[in-house]
Amino acid sequence: MPMASIVNRKSEACDGSPPPYALRVRSVDVPLGDRSYRIQIAPGLLERLGKECSRLKHGRRCAVISDRNVTPLYAKAAHESLSRAGFEPALITVPAGETAKSLDTVRRCYDALATHRLERRSFIVALGGGVVGDLAGFVAATYLRGIAFVQAPTTLLAQVDSSVGGKVGVNLKAGKNLVGAFHQPRLVLCDLDTLRTLPEREFRAGLAEVIKYGIIYDASFFRKLERSLDRILDRDPRVLADVVARCCEIKADVVGKDEKESGLRAILNFGHTVGHALEAISRYGKYLHGEAISIGQVIAAELSSRVLGLPAGEAARIRELFARAGLPTSLRLNARNRGRLVAAMHLDKKVSAGEIKFVLARRIGEVEFGCRVSPEILDRALDSSAPAASVESPEPRRQHSTPNRRSVPAD
Repeated sequence: MPMASIVNRKSEACDGSPPPYALRVRSVDVPLGDRSYRIQIAPGLLERLGKECSRLKHGRRCAVISDRNVTPLYAKAAHESLSRAGFEPALITVPAGETAKSLDTVRRCYDALATHRLERRSFIVALGGGVVGDLAGFVAATYLRGIAFVQAPTTLLAQVDSSVGGKVGVNLKAGKNLVGAFHQPRLVLCDLDTLRTLPEREFRAGLAEVIKYGIIYDASFFRKLERSLDRILDRDPRVLADVVARCCEIKADVVGKDEKESGLRAILNFGHTVGHALEAISRYGKYLHGEAISIGQVIAAELSSRVLGLPAGEAARIRELFARAGLPTSLRLNARNRGRLVAAMHLDKKVSAGEIKFVLARRIGEVEFGCRVSPEILDRALDSSAPAASVESPEPRRQHSTPNRRSVPAD
């Protein structure tokens, strides 16, 4: 399978004038045969949403699924762009936050799609973060036995990870993403301007997935993150463009080799076994996804040291980078909550014959999947993760806010 490629071209505003800072559109191809698609990365891409969707040759009717935080900021721009291109878009707004990823929300989306008479040739645009992308993608995968969808991710986490690869789904009370499908998008548009409106906590949470790519696949990228973290936290657009593109390139390469997680793709779950369980026992409200998997990756690094011999210095570098990014790296659990955490881990999708399988690192940039970890080693790793973090979130969660910078409000 060929390596995912990056093609550059100039980014322009919708009237042909240069954007406020001239960046090239980076295009990353996801190589999946007749399901191949392109990821585009640049500022101002929401203005081109309709034009890019026109190239896909779908029907005129479409729906934009967004949430209550993103809709006031970006729904108008998306709707107008689609309308200019001759589409008839309907807007479906769902609650914000992980709890929206439910079968009840899916049912409400189905009803709205039926009301707007979407057809087999219609398509859905997922406008928002990872929750909206997972939810809208699952709705698209199952409505009329599957219609097309386009990802327009507006958070860092969604741009570098969840919008790419076609894993869509919703949660059950028992665990995260236990109901889902593989349904590839037809296009992914990563508008870097949308990252300007992310609250600081949400932006930092997205860095957990960024750091993951260095750990699992690219040691030089990990070193670059160590050197460039301050510029990333300042949201330097040129550095962000490079970071988002590299993450997408890595994920595209992994997905191109293993679309449905029969092997290699499992490495993308580094730290997620603990992280997803932590989200589940805290009822998807106390941790952002990136915060939970930050803790999960630090624990996975500790397990890696005990099981695969990850050098102590490299485990320390992993912990330090998450800490510098302002992410939690430790966990305090009483005996009851530790039992709940381990029980939730046994509901992980990677469990085989009742045994939890982990993705662990031999060194930064090289990981193995399907690793067995004894209960005793897991207990010691959990012990090493204490103290410092409770299951309380540091501030109320909001996916987007309106700063003193340009945004696109909806009327």
